[in-house]
This record gives sequence, structure tokens and C-alpha cells, in this order.
Amino acid sequence: MQSLLGWLALPSFGLSTLFVVALISATLLPLGSEPALLGLLYLQPDLFWPAIAVATAGNTLGGAISWWTGYGAEKAWEHVKHRPPREMRLLAWLQRFGPKACLLSWLPLVGDPLCALAGWSRLPFWPCVGYMLIGKAARYLTMTSVALYWFPHAAA
Repeated sequence: MQSLLGWLALPSFGLSTLFVVALISATLLPLGSEPALLGLLYLQPDLFWPAIAVATAGNTLGGAISWWTGYGAEKAWEHVKHRPPREMRLLAWLQRFGPKACLLSWLPLVGDPLCALAGWSRLPFWPCVGYMLIGKAARYLTMTSVALYWFPHAAA
């Protein structure tokens, strides 16, 4: 953890590292961007708004990649006509809420697969990305504000 904080402290790598970590964490790969964001903000508090924007952009792009992954997987799978009832219920729920369901893309464990399912269901790409952006920005803003308020000297 100390080496990650040291790397994030470098001005030339801090925001770009945060972007890459946030992007990767929004795909189906198991990685969390919150420690990187908080680590950067504890080291460089003056980067609050740029860090929120960069983390949101990276995480939203990762969600868009998951959408396209789901879209491509459905294209490869569409020749199969029989789908299990559970899958049909989940897809019906997603269709009912439409792109607004992507507001929940910030949720741990289910958010990233939700983006892929939105692509699988062929929900409109840009509205899905817009709702992903809103949900992910709200999560980062809330999480970092709470963490910095309740634990202002955690890095010290």
C-alpha cells in the first residue's frame, strides 16, 4: 500500500494512474478504485475536483467498455433461442427500467455486470453511458466527501 501511495504522490503519475485504476475497476476485473482515489486525495487534497472528474471519467469509460463487451457477447450468443427463466426475468427487469438502470452501475459486485447486461440487452449506448456517469460521479463525490470529513488525517 505504501508503494501505491508513493506512486500516486508523483504529480506526473497521480491523475493518470487514478484514471487507469478507475477504468480497470469498472470492467469485470476485480479491482477497486476507491483506495487509489482516497490515497491521492490524502496526499494532494488540492486535487479534489480534478481527481473526482478523472476517476469518474475512467470509471464511466470502463462501464462503456463493459457495455460493449455485453453487446458483443450477446451477438455471439444470439443463435441460442432457449434462455433460462431466471435470465429472462433479469433481462425483463432491465428492459423495464431501460438505461436508467445504469444509475446503479456504481454498486459493488453488481454494477459492472449490470453495464454488460445493458449492452447484452441492446439498451441505447449513450443514454446508458450518461446514467453511468451520473451514478459513478455521485458515488465518488459522496464517498470521498464522507471519507475526508470523517477521517481527515487518516494518511498521517
